[in-house]
Amino acid sequence: MSEYLASLAGGALIGLSVALMLLLNGRIAGVSGLVAGLGTDRGERRFVDAAFVAGLVLGPPAFAWLAGAWPAMTIVASLPVLAIAGLLVGFGTWLGSGCTSGHGVAGLARFSPRSFVAVLTFLSAGMLTVVLTRASAAWWS
Repeated sequence: MSEYLASLAGGALIGLSVALMLLLNGRIAGVSGLVAGLGTDRGERRFVDAAFVAGLVLGPPAFAWLAGAWPAMTIVASLPVLAIAGLLVGFGTWLGSGCTSGHGVAGLARFSPRSFVAVLTFLSAGMLTVVLTRASAAWWS
């Protein structure tokens, strides 16, 4: 059970941050929208957006400092594959009018039909990608 506590705490903190953003600012904590907003003049909202994004960037180093080490992880994809994947994610958030944090965390909590469709699309595309990737790996080996 203890190996799940960090994930549970992380999920609870994500939910808390999304709830606080909505309650205190009346805005959805969609990360793609917040990051996109950094390049525009939104007055006071720009400070809130920058603070939220800074928390996302500084969170992992803070975790590593508190835990005493970075969590173990292995990245097997090459840098070009990661860059293409990042561009595809960016395109997907533009196409879907939001990202998983906006639709999956905040949108579903508000019972948004649009977010429900978006999350079903995210999950279906992810499952199809896994199936196709595993099938092609088995076929080529």
